Amino acid sequence: MTLYLAAQDPTLADFGKDPWWLVLGKIVFAFAFGLLATLLGVWFERRVVGFMAVRPGPNQVGPFGLLQTLADGLKMAFKEDILPRAADKVVYFFAPTISVICAVTALSVVPFGPKVSIFGHWTPLQVTDVPVAVLVLLACSSMGIYGIVLGGWASGSTYPLLGGLRSSAQMISYEVAMGLSIVAVFMTAGTMSTSGIVAAQGDATRFTLFGTEIPAPGWYAILLLPSFIIFFIATVGETNRAPFDLPEAESELVAGFMTEYSSLKFALFMLSEYVSMVTMSAVTTTLFLGGWRAPWPITLWSGANSGWWPMLWFFGKVLILVFVFVWLRGTLPRLRYDQFMRFGWKVLLPINLVWILVLSGLRSIEDWQTRDRLLVTAIGAGVLLLAALFWPSRKKEPKPTPQEQANSRPHGSFPLPPMDLQVPPSPRTKRVVAEREPANVAAGSDSREV
Repeated sequence: MTLYLAAQDPTLADFGKDPWWLVLGKIVFAFAFGLLATLLGVWFERRVVGFMAVRPGPNQVGPFGLLQTLADGLKMAFKEDILPRAADKVVYFFAPTISVICAVTALSVVPFGPKVSIFGHWTPLQVTDVPVAVLVLLACSSMGIYGIVLGGWASGSTYPLLGGLRSSAQMISYEVAMGLSIVAVFMTAGTMSTSGIVAAQGDATRFTLFGTEIPAPGWYAILLLPSFIIFFIATVGETNRAPFDLPEAESELVAGFMTEYSSLKFALFMLSEYVSMVTMSAVTTTLFLGGWRAPWPITLWSGANSGWWPMLWFFGKVLILVFVFVWLRGTLPRLRYDQFMRFGWKVLLPINLVWILVLSGLRSIEDWQTRDRLLVTAIGAGVLLLAALFWPSRKKEPKPTPQEQANSRPHGSFPLPPMDLQVPPSPRTKRVVAEREPANVAAGSDSREV
């Protein structure tokens, strides 16, 4: 009973000692979690968006429509598989699998819970952990770009190639903002291990406000609020989700890099998107929301962070973040590509750099009390957010009229067409009309005589 109530925080020394069957079981569990979360995620998105649009959504196949996603997947798997004649067959086949494998691999370093006893073996609820586990997450996210780029290039068509190029530019741009956001987590936690980051967020911080001692959770979503906001925005752009779903915008590029894909390969690209959404929600939970640790006031129960209960808190946080992904899709319109890239490079990146400098200055002052650090952190976060929201935009000069543009042209320039765009008919047209007019007049007189 004492072992159950005591919090079992895993460390790096706890990994690499499990028997082979336990390691295999963890791998199967992580893989099954990714696939099952994808099936339920598609159903969840369709139901939530249907509720927002005042319509039922899938509710016929299975109880509450739960089997609708499975039926759609089987239908896509048995559809005709079309292979373009100009496609690179090998790369065209393996491109979707690269995206899926990278998305699922990232779950290997995500902690699902503390140390538990499985058939007498005490083991962490995590496949593995390394001193640079967060860099493994970034590597998996970066490698997923190759699946999209190679899929667009190997199709042998123009529109998929353009979709793959703009997708690579989009994902690389927001990868920079995501990496800088994690720098703040490294600086605060003092480690790159995912289990270590979760353990660093376990201790509650206490500060005094108006003479009253108030406990605050050590979640980095509160202590590092600007990094949390920028990181989540970057994950939305990284996973190609609305309003940043420009690589597959049907209204612009005919489904983008997936234009020439069909059947099971198309389903794999769709699967990779939803697995990435779930994986990024799990990574956000690990880095900023305390991981598997219970939120307040559940922490008042002494056994909240022990045993198998932490898995419930972890899945609950992931579900809330997935709901936010769906909420954004159901409410926000799609951005233009220039707006999207400008937002990433001119808004998120400068704010991130300034915030890291401010945080570095706070970390260098060791003699400050915790409440003073929290106060300065909150003030800095508020100033940065207000500066981003109310930054004065440059006033655009009034655009000159077409007549003013014509008058401003230098002498001797090429002639301009008339401003009313009514080009006079050519001499040949006048001659043809003049030849046809006598025949029309004669036909009209004959009809009147009849």
